[in-house]
Parts: sequence; C-alpha cells; structure tokens
Amino acid sequence: MPRILLLLPTTTYRTEAFLAAARRMDVEVTVGSEKLNTLARLNPTALLTLSLHDPERAARQVVDFAAKHPIAAVIAVDDQVTVAAAAICQALSLRQNSVESVLAAGNKYRMRELFQQAGVPSPGFKLCRLDDDAEVIAGQLHYPCVVKPLELSGSRGVIRADDEPQFVRAVGRLAKILDAESTKRKAASRALHFLVEDFIDGPEVAVEGLLSGGRLRVLALFDKPDPLDGPFFEETIYVTPSRLPSDVQDQIAECTSHAAQALGLTEGPIHAELRLDDDGPSVIEVNARSIGGQCSRMLTFGTGISLEELIIRHALDSEWEPPIRDHQPAGVMMIPIPRAGTLREVHGADAAESVADIERVTISAHVGQKLVQLPEGSLYLGFLFARASSVAAVEVALREAHARLQFVIEPFEINDESANNSLLPVDSQQ
Repeated sequence: MPRILLLLPTTTYRTEAFLAAARRMDVEVTVGSEKLNTLARLNPTALLTLSLHDPERAARQVVDFAAKHPIAAVIAVDDQVTVAAAAICQALSLRQNSVESVLAAGNKYRMRELFQQAGVPSPGFKLCRLDDDAEVIAGQLHYPCVVKPLELSGSRGVIRADDEPQFVRAVGRLAKILDAESTKRKAASRALHFLVEDFIDGPEVAVEGLLSGGRLRVLALFDKPDPLDGPFFEETIYVTPSRLPSDVQDQIAECTSHAAQALGLTEGPIHAELRLDDDGPSVIEVNARSIGGQCSRMLTFGTGISLEELIIRHALDSEWEPPIRDHQPAGVMMIPIPRAGTLREVHGADAAESVADIERVTISAHVGQKLVQLPEGSLYLGFLFARASSVAAVEVALREAHARLQFVIEPFEINDESANNSLLPVDSQQ
C-alpha cells in the first residue's frame, strides 16, 4: 500500500477533504505539520512534525523518515507549504515542480517578471519600496492602479487607488498590514517591497487545472459574477461551467498554459486568476496548488471522484488520465464579513439550507471569534454550495440563501490591539 505525505499548514479548511480522499483510495497517509501533536507518539508514522518554514530542513527531516517508511507522493495543501513540498520531492527524487518555479508562483513581482519575459498578457507593474516617499511614487503612476504585497494570499493587502491621495493612503494601510504580519510570524524584519499594477477593467475568471509533464488539463473554468472592481477584492461567488463563448474559453486555457510554462511549473494542480478586457485574457496570478477554502466541494469527476482524490491519484501515477468533470452546474459563495467585530450570533442557517438547489450551508466562523474584513482580514464567515439545472439557477440560489443569513457582530476598531492579536488566520485562498 503506497504512502503519501500530506503537508498541512496549521490553518486550513482542507484537512478532512484530503484525508477522506485518502481513505477512499486505501492509501497510507502521513500528515506533516509544523505543530507537534501530542498523539504522534501513539502512531508515529501517521503524524510528522516538520520545519515547513525551512524547506531544506523539512526535506532532510522527511528523508530520514522515508528511510524507514517510504513515501510515494507528497501533496501540498495551500500556498504556505508548496515550497517545502517541492524541496521534499526533490530530495526524494519524486516528480515535482522545481523549487524555483514554486517560489516564483508565490512572489508576485517575480511572477510578473517571468510573464513579461515570456510575453504572457498580464498587468503592467512597478516594484516599489515602503520606505520611499509614497507621494513621490504617486506622481509617477497611471491610475487606476492596484497596490499589492509580494507574498500575502487571499487578496490580503490588495487595494485599488484611483488617484494620488488614494495611493498614499493605500501604501500606509499596506505598511501596517505587513508590520502586523511580521509580528505574527516573529520575522526579523518586515517586507520592504510592494507591487503596483495597472488595474484591468473587466470580469474575472478562475481556472482549476492539472499539469502533467508541463501539459495543462483544464479541470474547471469558473465565472465570478460579482464585479471585483475594488477598492478591495473580496471574492464571493464562483459558478461553473463558464457562460463565456467557447472561443474565449479556449483563449483562457491557452493563456493559462503559457503562464504556467513561463513560471516553470510542470506537475500537479494549479489555480489561476485571469481578467478579461477588450484585448482578451490577462493573467493576474497562477498558484501552484488547488482551489482553496472548501470550494473544491462543488467539483466531482467521473463517477463521483473528488478533486482531492484526483490530485492524489495523479501524484501517485503520472500515466493516470483523470475523468472528465461532472458538468452539472454548480457554485459556491464565500460568505463575506460585513463589518469588523466579534461574532455574537448566527441566524437563518436552516432557512438558507432550505432554499431550492442549495446543497450545503457551512458556517466556519464561530461565536466569539473576532472578524476583520479585507484588506486586513484573511477569512470568510462560511460557504454556501448549490447545484441546479443551469448556472443562472445556481447563482439565484446562492444569493437567496445568503439573504436569509443574519450575523450579529459586535463592532470594534480594526486597530484595536486585542482584536488583531486574537484573529484566527484561517485559509481564505481561492
């Protein structure tokens, strides 16, 4: 029976989905995480404490473990562990993306450089420093533009500016976010650089794909019916299959494949975000991992294979051909946080679940939890899932279910130190 190493950051929604997939496949699982688990001594092959923030050290730790317990595949769950996974695969001589390609996918500036060199359509960009005079930089830019941190995910710190005063305020706000992030991670110093990109006006789509030897297979194309025009970029609804014309979908797939090649990605799942304007698709980013949060629940393949099972099977067998996706229209809504504060009550979950075509309502935030919106925050209140006879019906069901939910939130100021220190940094990546 083959053994897989499942790398799990301590803050992820996806643990159970991957473990359930492994159980269905009857494979051995070793979970690698940074936090020491007190139950590890009871089953030392099932739980492995790794220095995931230090990929080279994590690779050495896994090599020692694999000498007694051979590992057939390594699966990275979420952005925080993709570099460690690449380093471990390299050390074990397993099929892999190179460490360099995964690092590039995780750094927005390096990604833009490689896209520009390869001729991949993407926004114009400028690398800036936080300790430079923001007012001087503001006078050198075209508007609207988007201020971005280089490495945060889930739209954290991403802010649109339409003029010079807005840009100066956005940079100040980003600086505070990065200061808080360095404190949370106990980093020796905060990030000094940030990115400024041209804002591309047009609808946004997402591509879920699988790479095999550098060849991209599109598993799903998602429309995002809510406009993402800023000033912040909180995602809400994903629906699939896409309603775009087939020739536009072909352009999106070709552009995504070109982008993955530019980064040097060759193996495993990718999740890409693109914008569509009059000139066609432009790549916003390509991530070396599958879709985040609980969103994978809306995807099934063949006779009910989950996305997680598909990823594991592909990691174990490069010759395995994934079945086509179930094409029943489906969608998910990431429930946005309406205001900063402490969650006190949740009402209407049963009413939301009773809406026709709603398949599941999951409230992931808990009573007493402190909530912060984007661009400072990093989580959603929960997820709504729907399946219907048409994509339009899916969207209607999601909006109706959301309208039936009520969240009682006791407000606080975002700069309240006690609020910031008690945030739970759960995965909100899409």
